Amino acid sequence: MKVVFIHFCFEDYSIELINSLSEYVDLTVIQPEHIYAKCRQYIKSTVKVEYFKKYRIRDPRNFFSMTSMMRMVKKISPDILHVQETNDPWYDLTLFTNRSYPLVTTIHDVYRHPGDRDLIPGSDFTRRIAIFRSKQLIVHGDKQKKQLHKRFPELSSRVNVIPHGELGTLYKQFIDQHHSIPREQNSLLFFGRIWPYKGLSYLLEAMSLVIKEIPDVKLTIAGRGENLDQYSHILSDKKHFTVLNRFIPPAEVTELFLQSTAVVLPYVEASQSGVASLAFGLGTPIIASNIGGLSEVIHHSKDGLLVPPRDVHQLAKSILYLLKNHQIQDQIQVATSARCKTDLKWSNIASQTLDVYQKLGGAATLSI
Repeated sequence: MKVVFIHFCFEDYSIELINSLSEYVDLTVIQPEHIYAKCRQYIKSTVKVEYFKKYRIRDPRNFFSMTSMMRMVKKISPDILHVQETNDPWYDLTLFTNRSYPLVTTIHDVYRHPGDRDLIPGSDFTRRIAIFRSKQLIVHGDKQKKQLHKRFPELSSRVNVIPHGELGTLYKQFIDQHHSIPREQNSLLFFGRIWPYKGLSYLLEAMSLVIKEIPDVKLTIAGRGENLDQYSHILSDKKHFTVLNRFIPPAEVTELFLQSTAVVLPYVEASQSGVASLAFGLGTPIIASNIGGLSEVIHHSKDGLLVPPRDVHQLAKSILYLLKNHQIQDQIQVATSARCKTDLKWSNIASQTLDVYQKLGGAATLSI
């Protein structure tokens, strides 16, 4: 089976899926040039990789970029075209005229996150084209499937649930594995894009309660996003807070997770979470809101702790419970390690993806 895999983002997820899928299918990856530069060395040498020049989203030259991309697809003439959902209307518009190959689309977020400033005007409309053109759709959880059914009930029969795999195996490649990174006691990590739906304000409120009982606790806030000046009166306390409000290189990301006692995800809205997948893979215990996809991937008191969203007191209570209980920390690490060898293992995810492809094995193709 010949498969073309296109992605514009979700690099870490795509790398792992590409490498595992290549064991099952004749795979060609097509990606923008700047994504190629970041990914190529981590993609197996047996995988064929093509790339094209991609411009900033408002640049009309993207019309020619998409034309070039679709020419690559046509030359390969795949049995399946698998695209990672994109926030790019230029790609979506190509689907008006290109219907040649059975399309599989992985949807990472059914609804755009509230307060997400990366949302491109018009993209929420154009992505409907990609959704309706897709012969099969992949989401990462049952709650996402229900959301998709509610939004597009006529497409329910096309939706497949496949978990988001662990990301620790990939991120360990970014560091020198001959030097161990010890866990720091009483160290917490808030990582990722810092938008309002991530619930940072609730974590900062909870920290004031945690500090009273564990005076040496420290929270690292790492990632780009909203202006943190509104929290300056809290974050000026350098004893308890470290702020890295910038892009974090992969090697530094790995080190942050490995040295932290726990990662905290106090989200007020969630679909799936690459942060949780990374924490699982690196053995960093998670405290997260019992919401959206987080409530599916994390099994409370087994491989993580779940708290009601926006509940500052329960969040503080769970943080204190985990930091004070080394047995629970060890238990969670053992449980997440087991998950990474079963349902979150990439070879298993690739096998499930192949099952989706095989549903289209007899699908007729149209001429371009």
